[in-house]
Amino acid sequence: MEKTAESETIYALASAPGRAGVAIVRVSGPQAVSSLTALTDAGAREDAIGTTRAIPPSHRLELRKITRQGSNDVSRETAVENSTIIDTGLVAYFKAPASYTGEDVVEYHIHGGPAVIQELLEVLSEQPDHRLAEPGEFTRRAFENGKMDLTEAEAIADLIDAETQAQKSQALAQMEGSLSRLYDRWREELTKALAYTEADIEFPDEDLPEDVISKMQPVISKMIAELNGHLNDNRRGEILRGGVQVAVIGAPNAGKSSLVNALAQRDVAIVSELAGTTRDVVEVHLDLGGYPVILADTAGLRPDQIGEQGQDSIESEGIRRALKRAQEADIRLLLFDGTQEADAHTLGLIDKNSIVIVNKSDQKNNAKYPDPHIKISVKTGEGLEGLIEGLVKKAADLIGKSEAPALTRQRHRKALEECHETLGRALKAELPELMAEDMRLAIRALGRITGRVDVEDLLDVIFRDFCIGK
Repeated sequence: MEKTAESETIYALASAPGRAGVAIVRVSGPQAVSSLTALTDAGAREDAIGTTRAIPPSHRLELRKITRQGSNDVSRETAVENSTIIDTGLVAYFKAPASYTGEDVVEYHIHGGPAVIQELLEVLSEQPDHRLAEPGEFTRRAFENGKMDLTEAEAIADLIDAETQAQKSQALAQMEGSLSRLYDRWREELTKALAYTEADIEFPDEDLPEDVISKMQPVISKMIAELNGHLNDNRRGEILRGGVQVAVIGAPNAGKSSLVNALAQRDVAIVSELAGTTRDVVEVHLDLGGYPVILADTAGLRPDQIGEQGQDSIESEGIRRALKRAQEADIRLLLFDGTQEADAHTLGLIDKNSIVIVNKSDQKNNAKYPDPHIKISVKTGEGLEGLIEGLVKKAADLIGKSEAPALTRQRHRKALEECHETLGRALKAELPELMAEDMRLAIRALGRITGRVDVEDLLDVIFRDFCIGK
């Protein structure tokens, strides 16, 4: 019989790779208990009534000797005698379905030395129907076994990648179902509305509420309004998840690289008095006030240089990339040399998402700059604290605070836009059949976000709410 993915038991290192005090190896699948017995049988001990136990009670850690036993061609007793100890560690058994994947799961909490980890993985590979897990396969099995939906699975990845408190809070809320509850509610409301519409089409002689179609239009209108509010969120969830893009823009020698180094508190960009030193965009990831910031140092703005040939073509490309980054950035730090007249190219980039900064406040400065602006000296550190406060406030305003769950992925946004479009058509439909088809498409779009697309839901509503064939 051909093996299926469901019949195979998977294993992998569940903790971070490398040397550590403790490492965790996870095993999930129908043979997880069998390999647990094989690897810890020699270390089983008698319980209070004298019965030998090889399998720990579910959801409880037990200290066990994890062994590599001898050949299977000899008796069990001889194999145990010839076993070698891999490690002494804690073993946890999670009986299905009360486990992360919904299957039988075993975890080995062992010492985190590379030799110990490698040997345990080798021994697991020798067990019948065991194989190394693919990336994300434990979570995929959890989804397939109904332990979580797709938004919750994505949140787990976001939580692992979270670098700031704000990112962590958003991931935790999504992992606890903030998005899925919203989308499931919308889906249930649309499913019920569609069920009424379908019943009106298929069973016109039944005892249904009068004028069902007109009664569905307010439901659709309400849904469209909620979708509008959810979609028009300035992409705050996506920005928080990916990081606030901040570009440092200014003329050559304004002090951009020095400012980036000062904010990063380390040398990440080359600093030189020679104009054109920065040729490419240099990025650094920062945690400012709990918000993830991707700070980009860019080439000095000299648009007249674009199109030059030879060695200058490299600087020309750097300037082109700087202008592109300025257009794409969520926030622009427009840096001016306080000892010079305001640079016209940089002035032209001022908008509501910009912070105007005048550098070299420690030197004589008679030039005029647009208000509001922040005076700093990268050399002495003067004004940097105020700049950071202003940047954090700008990031907070950009992301905003809301009790409503935020969209975190372009995949979600695309499906919701499709749902919005089809509901708009449904509202204007002249025939009930056309309205029903567009509502069905809207439900499917919502279902793709969570991974729950089931036509049986529609049948359940029809047969629960109507007395068809009475």
